[in-house]
Amino acid sequence: MSSTHSTKHQPKSEHGTTESYVIGFLFSIVFTIIPYLLVVNRSVSGSALLATILGFAVLQMIIQILFFLHLGRGPKPLYNVVFFISTVSIILVVIGGSLFIMKHLHYNMSPTEVTKNRAEKEAIYQVGGKKTGACQAIGANHKVTIGDGIVNPLHTRASLCDTLTFISQDNTLHEITFGPHPRHDTYAGEDELPLRKGRGNTITLNQLGTYQFHDHLHPELSGEFAVSP
Repeated sequence: MSSTHSTKHQPKSEHGTTESYVIGFLFSIVFTIIPYLLVVNRSVSGSALLATILGFAVLQMIIQILFFLHLGRGPKPLYNVVFFISTVSIILVVIGGSLFIMKHLHYNMSPTEVTKNRAEKEAIYQVGGKKTGACQAIGANHKVTIGDGIVNPLHTRASLCDTLTFISQDNTLHEITFGPHPRHDTYAGEDELPLRKGRGNTITLNQLGTYQFHDHLHPELSGEFAVSP
């Protein structure tokens, strides 16, 4: 009877089978390759890319827990689960706090070009008698439309402190970036302008010169604008 009694209370095995290890390994490979290809091929960018990578990271963590760490299958499953949840919570707080701090510092201690962009958006022409580089008055507005695989006009001539509005007429998402593809430059503190159908995104032309732009998601769509005094 003692043998039967001890058998009933044996803890669950902490080890998986060969089949479960192989399945976990294959899932790990797939969830590693997919975000890698998304980054290399630039299929997604910006916040969508970050959200996608984080999503696959969570899936990867779940795979590791289920197939390799065997959480909850040891002699003290409850203690292990509580310890794991506590650890994950601390990590999330640290990561979230770090992202918040970095974003806050970027806003307040950003490079000159980004600072100029902030001054432009907040209409700060000068501080303490010193010019910020922002425009004191806004001039004419110029529009560039993107639709049916056509950029119109291909070349825009404008004056300093005019504005340039990019408008999408397609159902697909566009992301306007500056410079020739695949290089990405920054203009007036802007490096990426997402466009959705019927919605425009406007920049203030506060830098002299001729600049190229292209659609990051559809590189064949490109054009340029020239800003003169």
